[in-house]
Amino acid sequence: MSLLEIVILLPLLAAALIGAGLPAKLIGRVASLANLLIIGFLVLQFPAASPTGALAFRSSHPILDNPAINFAVGADGMSLILALLTAIVTVAAIWQIVDKPAIYQVASLLISGGALGAFLTTDLFFIYSFHELALIPTLLMIALHGQGDAVERRKVAWKITVYLGVGSLILLAGLGAVVLNFSAGGKLVFDITALQAAAQHTPLAADTQAWIFFVLLIGFGTLVSLFPMHSWAAPAYATAPTPVAMLHSGVLKKFGLYGLIRIALPLLPLGARTEWVQHAMLWMLVGNIIVIGLVTIYQTKLDNMLANSSVMHMGYIFLGIAAGSELALRGAVLLMFAHGISISLLFALCGKMRSQLGSLEFSKLGGLAKNAPFMTVIFGFAAFASIGLPGLANFPGELMVFVGSFDASVAVLKDGLKPIHWATIAALWGVVMSAVYMLRAYRNLFFGTASAGHYIRDPDGEQRLPLLLLTVVLLVAGCRPGLLIDLLHFTTDAVKVAGL
Repeated sequence: MSLLEIVILLPLLAAALIGAGLPAKLIGRVASLANLLIIGFLVLQFPAASPTGALAFRSSHPILDNPAINFAVGADGMSLILALLTAIVTVAAIWQIVDKPAIYQVASLLISGGALGAFLTTDLFFIYSFHELALIPTLLMIALHGQGDAVERRKVAWKITVYLGVGSLILLAGLGAVVLNFSAGGKLVFDITALQAAAQHTPLAADTQAWIFFVLLIGFGTLVSLFPMHSWAAPAYATAPTPVAMLHSGVLKKFGLYGLIRIALPLLPLGARTEWVQHAMLWMLVGNIIVIGLVTIYQTKLDNMLANSSVMHMGYIFLGIAAGSELALRGAVLLMFAHGISISLLFALCGKMRSQLGSLEFSKLGGLAKNAPFMTVIFGFAAFASIGLPGLANFPGELMVFVGSFDASVAVLKDGLKPIHWATIAALWGVVMSAVYMLRAYRNLFFGTASAGHYIRDPDGEQRLPLLLLTVVLLVAGCRPGLLIDLLHFTTDAVKVAGL
């Protein structure tokens, strides 16, 4: 059994053992830490294991002959970065679970295992299936253990089920079109490598590529909360239990973005460049940044603000995908990692504040810094990272996306600004809006005087460890982004060869 298979199966096995009655806290922490160590080892070994940038650590086990379905795993720089993100956030989320039923550990491990399977398998059947596996505990935990009264959280769970169910069906139709159009020899093929080889050997007509790419964009985009298919996300994150909010917003939400870069761009490069598809994507991502940015500014509760902020920031990553240049795509992947860490840290802090305060309304809070200096500093790091402050992980990713969107390979400036350039200029205003709502929230929460006399205390002992882990990762990735960017040289070269 390969290390990648162990990484995928370990959290699923741990969830099964906890479900059988073994100690939840011990097994959850051991499994999550073991996965982090294994993935860290694979990241260090990747440059030597794959000097050409091809998929490394590959393994395959046949399941069916026709259709040709295999439990196949493999990793390149992008999938390893997202696997590392998953492992880090899983450790932090598992560590947040104190005095909760074992179902919290089981659900968190299932979400983690599903996300790892989606990122590390190379067969479309299992990529799709693992994502669906991760969605099930997400929906159940919101319905059964979410915030608020039972009626309200079940309404939210049903809304999420409808949105993500429809999005998954649209995605399934797009993936089916990919398999049908690129399979040859009377056998349906699901392996990504084989499909990419077929796409390069016999590319589809531009019009055909365009409609398949657009179907994938809507399917993947719904899972990522791309405007206007976004309204499920903010209520979901505000209602979800803290570990679930951390794992879904920080990790599982990246699946749609990963799918566009891993599947749609290499197989359908002409479709991505078709004018009407480009314009549609630009309008939608600007909606994420500007419309949802304005919605975020007007939020009056911390959890709702963070939830809408997470939706807003997806627009920057879609901008990198729309640009399609090597620099912009590297920035998009780096920003996926950075956003996952920063939003997970913010939701972890939000959960601790909710458990002590009972209210997250800005009008009722203030002066929290007096009794909680540790949380004040950590929240500051997370908030400044979300804004895009230099020295923290989000900044290099956003900068690369913005600069890469003006790359000459995207659109030449000699005839004036193109739609991609106008979209980038509009996106820059999102940075200003982020500063407005994050700095205002920081001031309202931690400084001044609370009108209702609320106060919090800092977490004790080991409960500081997950917060410190996420903060250190933000600093390291912000000061040394090359540690991750160097892995992406291989990933973007693969996309470039496909015709972008």
